Amino acid sequence: MRLSNEWFTALSENESGQLVTVSGRDELTEFIQSGKFKERVEITWKYKGDDKGMPSEALAEKMEEVQEVLRKAMEKDKLSILTGVYTGGEERIWVYYTRTVRVFGERLNEVLAPFEMLPLSIYTEVDPEWEEYLDMYEMKEWAIE
Repeated sequence: MRLSNEWFTALSENESGQLVTVSGRDELTEFIQSGKFKERVEITWKYKGDDKGMPSEALAEKMEEVQEVLRKAMEKDKLSILTGVYTGGEERIWVYYTRTVRVFGERLNEVLAPFEMLPLSIYTEVDPEWEEYLDMYEMKEWAIE
């Protein structure tokens, strides 16, 4: 299974009507069909946003840095795959599908150790059918260039 780095970006709204930018990963059919990634992990970073609920430029850069460090560590041996990133409404959410939540958590702690304490919360759910991903993927038809 080859992991692509093809992404699309779409715009959505949260329940409060605030703009949310959705970045979704493309070309994951083999991973879905493999049946090996049954658990979903959502990492949420809440922040104080601007009047549109978006992060400041400096905070967005820090989030990108954390995102890249995490993605590289989680995907290096295909333990987990980053499938979606939601930004807006004063939060950024990274969605991963993983082989094992326990090992994901261990690696997460290891990778984030060099950073100062980050305002992250973690939610996990068994999602063998990739329901969250497939719901998000429907937004691809509204992708912006």
